[in-house]
Amino acid sequence: MARPTARVLALLEILQAGGGFTVADLAGRLGVDERTVRRYAAHLADLGVPVEARRGRYGGYRLAPGYKLPPLMLTDEEAVAVMLGLVAATRAGLVTTEGAAAESATAKIRRVLPAVLARRIDSLLGTVDFTAPIRRSAPPGIEVLLVLAEAARHQQPVSITYTSWRGRSGERQLDPYGLVFHAGRWYVTGHDHHRGAVRTFRLDRIGTVRPTQGRFDVPAGFDPTTQVLTGMAAVPYAHDISVVLHTSLEEARRRIPPSVGALTEVPGGVRLTTRAERLDGAAQMLAGLGWPFTIDRPQELRDEVRALATRLLTDTDADDVRAGGR
Repeated sequence: MARPTARVLALLEILQAGGGFTVADLAGRLGVDERTVRRYAAHLADLGVPVEARRGRYGGYRLAPGYKLPPLMLTDEEAVAVMLGLVAATRAGLVTTEGAAAESATAKIRRVLPAVLARRIDSLLGTVDFTAPIRRSAPPGIEVLLVLAEAARHQQPVSITYTSWRGRSGERQLDPYGLVFHAGRWYVTGHDHHRGAVRTFRLDRIGTVRPTQGRFDVPAGFDPTTQVLTGMAAVPYAHDISVVLHTSLEEARRRIPPSVGALTEVPGGVRLTTRAERLDGAAQMLAGLGWPFTIDRPQELRDEVRALATRLLTDTDADDVRAGGR
């Protein structure tokens, strides 16, 4: 019984590689005759595995989409890749259900791993550390995510119910150009019919989404990631800031992402325009860049930079005094 069962599982592993296989090819790989291959395929079908038969002289079998995932046959390398991927996705906030789906998937895989491999993976997960911080995620509904992804791919308009950050709810007609995951949150960007402009929406604030009639074209050269990041820099925070950085545009773009602000080359440097809720944080950011800069506006930012410089000088003088005392 063990050898036929092993060969049935071997057939499943072959089919999971993707594509179609002739009966003769499968028979040669498994070391059995073609009649036995057909019996193994029928056994998989009886177990609920969606095996699809192709008839004819060169007929064979392939795995068809089914109502559920068939049993997966993973190599050691594939199992490690899946486990690390689940851990990384949870840390990055990429999961869509507050981590419950990732945790349950991890537990299922962990239960069926060979004992030796399970111990080795436990050792890896127990000792590995990450340089990136854990993101506090804002997971969207899985149905919202999948419907929007399908609509974006097929360029089909949708109707969404959306709650803004002010708490106002309403229905929007949207042409979804693309989905973007950034800093623990999912976003969809596209043409908002009500505003008549390209807008970006957080998926965790979308209640329902349904496809509507019609089709749209994505503007030539449109980049969803750039749109989302530049839109974040334009969020109406309390202070409007304009600063000329005395460096090259290439260097500025290397250090300052689009989500921080807009960069424009000007005589003598690069103008950074952005918005900020707190000017002390803006002062620290500018000081941390390490370039000389000239503040256009607001006047209060100059005061914050002076105050920061005074604090740094005071702290340095205090350290010198303590060092001299020793």
